[in-house]
Amino acid sequence: MTKIIEVTVLPSGETKLETQGFAGTECRDASRCFEQALGVSGQQKFTAEYHQQLRSTQQLREGQH
Repeated sequence: MTKIIEVTVLPSGETKLETQGFAGTECRDASRCFEQALGVSGQQKFTAEYHQQLRSTQQLREGQH
């Protein structure tokens, strides 16, 4: 799947950063430089892809015990 980081600047000057195609915390790592450059520090909404990867990782950890 293609990985996309979309930056939207609203007329109010507010910026919106959205990632697609990333799994788990990979999206946060990829967008960190954009967040720092743009000063994005508002509300964060995580996609189903983010949560799916977290569940898979937790299940692996639980299976190791």
